[in-house]
Amino acid sequence: MAEQTIERADDYRVAFTRMSDGTSEELNHIIEQANEHLHGHLVNNLLGSLQGLAGPTLGYRVDRLEHSLQTATRAHRDGARIDMVVAALFHDVGDMLAPANHSELAAAILEPYLDEECTWVVRHHGVFQGYHYWDKIGLDKNTRDRYRDSPFFDAAAHFCGAWDQEAFDPSYDTLPLSFFEPMAREVFARPATGFKTD
Repeated sequence: MAEQTIERADDYRVAFTRMSDGTSEELNHIIEQANEHLHGHLVNNLLGSLQGLAGPTLGYRVDRLEHSLQTATRAHRDGARIDMVVAALFHDVGDMLAPANHSELAAAILEPYLDEECTWVVRHHGVFQGYHYWDKIGLDKNTRDRYRDSPFFDAAAHFCGAWDQEAFDPSYDTLPLSFFEPMAREVFARPATGFKTD
């Protein structure tokens, strides 16, 4: 197969069929195109995933979208900074794809764009939320105490106590997704930090 040259980005295809055969030029082109496309669509994809939480209430009085919007609304009205409001908005975005570890998935999505505190809170919110109900289902509600030495313990306790566990009220005057969209666009317009190699 003949080596191709880059003329137009939308027409260019690499010559290799195995990554190990790729040239620096080809691989850099792919990285550039992937970054442009994937990062360019990230916010819309995340907002779409959030909207995908609408529908079944799973027995709650509100659906998962309303819960997410209500959590973010409570955070905003409590004076939380933009990173924490966006964390509140997307904290359960992993529910559909990773119901067994949704907190980890949401944190992995947010980590390159949010600060360490917000990412830590999202990653651990499932355990901290348990403080408010696990004793009623036979689990140890104090499991969160294993993180007592974390500098972010109080932030996670507040996140769940004041916003997350409170956000199941169908009569609450929740702000619409359109209110939070500019915040999400601002946060995800930041350059992603760190390329994970592990």
